[in-house]
Amino acid sequence: MKRNIPHLIVITILVIVDQATKALVAQCVPLYGSVTVIPGFFKIAPIRNKGAIFGILSQSRGTAATMLLTAAQLLAFGLVIYYFLKTPAAQKITKIGLTLILAGAVGNLIDRLARGYVLDFVEWHVKRFYWPTFNVADSCITIGALVLAAAILLRRS
Repeated sequence: MKRNIPHLIVITILVIVDQATKALVAQCVPLYGSVTVIPGFFKIAPIRNKGAIFGILSQSRGTAATMLLTAAQLLAFGLVIYYFLKTPAAQKITKIGLTLILAGAVGNLIDRLARGYVLDFVEWHVKRFYWPTFNVADSCITIGALVLAAAILLRRS
């Protein structure tokens, strides 16, 4: 367990950053409002995401959909924890990817369990192309998944 302490510290720091940015945005920018950071490219625009990462399934309504999504998130979270604990310390890239995924999962799980939704607020766009609104936790999950994919591909080559 001692070999996981640095990873647990990183997870804790990233969850704190995620929760702090969500709290700051919620306090300073009205829900569904926006603050332009870089005109024509980047805004802070908070929304309530009742779906999954990047707003997938966010149009789902009702308690059953929320419970199903939360159960799926908890199951995925459990699987990532299992693989994190089973991954040898020597597989550093894999461990980093799993660390980032866990940090993001914890950040969004806190929101979902406490509020029933996740606060997304980072909005990137170029002209009419808008990337789905996301948050720090979503970034951790995405980067972690890319790192994990790289680890798998590098092992096979």
